[in-house]
Amino acid sequence: MNSHELRSIAELIRRNSGEVVAFTGAGISAEAGIPTFRGKGGLWEKYDPEELATPQAFFRDPKLVWDWYLWRMSIIARARPTPAHEILALWEDKGILKGVITQNVDGLHQRAGSKNLVELHGSIWRIRCTSCDNKVYLGFGNLPERVPPECDRCGSIMRPDVVWFYEPLPRDEWMRAEDMIRSASLLLIIGTSGLVMPAATLPMMALRNNATLVEINPEETNLSSLAKFRVREGASRVFVDLNEMLEGIA
Repeated sequence: MNSHELRSIAELIRRNSGEVVAFTGAGISAEAGIPTFRGKGGLWEKYDPEELATPQAFFRDPKLVWDWYLWRMSIIARARPTPAHEILALWEDKGILKGVITQNVDGLHQRAGSKNLVELHGSIWRIRCTSCDNKVYLGFGNLPERVPPECDRCGSIMRPDVVWFYEPLPRDEWMRAEDMIRSASLLLIIGTSGLVMPAATLPMMALRNNATLVEINPEETNLSSLAKFRVREGASRVFVDLNEMLEGIA
């Protein structure tokens, strides 16, 4: 890791304080022990998402899909926010960071204390009715008492409140993400492959609005060519160093 480059990034963050936005993907949570979908050892090596993470699969066999989600929830429930999650929340409290846009459904940003948070793909800790759209937040680490859970309003089965294949993003969350991107002068792209659409268009939108892009990812991605700085390290190590540098900048 190039210390000169990191100091340049820390200075960028200081100069753009209040107009910095973080855009996060599975890589930031992989450090917490949550398997990524696309990385080595990811969940998709064991399961075909086309058979599990679709509305069609759910209505064909809701018990099978729920069993898969219970397994995922049990893994996530043992995880704790990483230093990267915690520092992003700290920077928001200090007014450095405007907010976080995440593609993750694990709830770790919320658990770390992030408040201005856009969960583009929903939350694994929230369920919603398939008929009346009643939503219930289970709370981090809490699994449904029975599966499939039933709606306490209409009695229909409930599903995870996450975005599946062939489903659009929630309109309100997408509009919040667009507003945050338009207000950003510096976008930190953390641990995302840049493969999932339409989320991957957000860095391009930021660039069109003259924001500077910084990528923090151990691997080259589809978004790397857009970034002014590309740090090939895990997010937690980078954010610990950046936070120390920011504290040392007058």
